[in-house]
Amino acid sequence: MSDIRSSGVRHAVQGAGLGLRRDLMKELQTAAPGRVDFMEVAPENWIGVGGAMGRQFRAFTERYPFVCHGLSLSIGSPAPLDEALLHDIRDFLDTHGIDLYTEHLSYCSDDGHLYDLLPIPFTEEAVHYVAGRVSRAQDILGRRIALENASYYASIGAEMSELEFINAVLAEADCNLLLDVNNVYVNSVNHAYDPVNFLRGLPGERIVYAHVAGHYKEAEDLIVDTHGADVIDPVWSLLDTAYRHFGVFPTLLERDFNFPPVERLLAEVDTIRRIQTGAWR
Repeated sequence: MSDIRSSGVRHAVQGAGLGLRRDLMKELQTAAPGRVDFMEVAPENWIGVGGAMGRQFRAFTERYPFVCHGLSLSIGSPAPLDEALLHDIRDFLDTHGIDLYTEHLSYCSDDGHLYDLLPIPFTEEAVHYVAGRVSRAQDILGRRIALENASYYASIGAEMSELEFINAVLAEADCNLLLDVNNVYVNSVNHAYDPVNFLRGLPGERIVYAHVAGHYKEAEDLIVDTHGADVIDPVWSLLDTAYRHFGVFPTLLERDFNFPPVERLLAEVDTIRRIQTGAWR
């Protein structure tokens, strides 16, 4: 995908990617070269994994460029930052030659893990708190990280908008953005805002790559971000809008369960590539 232009950030990967899940590994081992430009995993799912499964994973990291998307750092948590986990992640990234680590702009733990991504209050105090933790994480990892705009279902104690909060955290922490296009769409429905205006307010120069995914429509005004369905047309359209506004950036398809045949997932990766090419022209 070297003919696809990108926004101002130096991208660690290029083109159209797919999240690697264990249920997909067998079929993806025989996927034709060029169908996937890069892959993504959660490091927590692979740190310390050895044996046959570890060797299979290593074969993928030797074949494809990878990025890592964390699940449990809990960057907005009131609990102390998990520095032991960060050291393990740094070792994992170094071992597999992975340059980029991202996390959710949310939290999922206090005294223990809550197994859900919870919203951080949109307040100035939270901006300073999260930015300080991001800076410490970047120091330990020896890398600039990216935060993902998260889906959320309630706004607790908000003193600013979601967009203002995201921009403030990224600026104060001087970190990058993992743009989740599906989350923009989901939140725009659940919280009644214009997704295009929201997109245009984000700092395009900080986008390192993007996610697209499917979701579950609970009601006309309630969508649940599940990663368990096909990407819908309005999300594809929003991705195209983002490319045309910011320039084309790497984009990855997330699918966490309800897996269709791999060929159908690869067809969605092909759709990313077609939209990238169309926007570039």
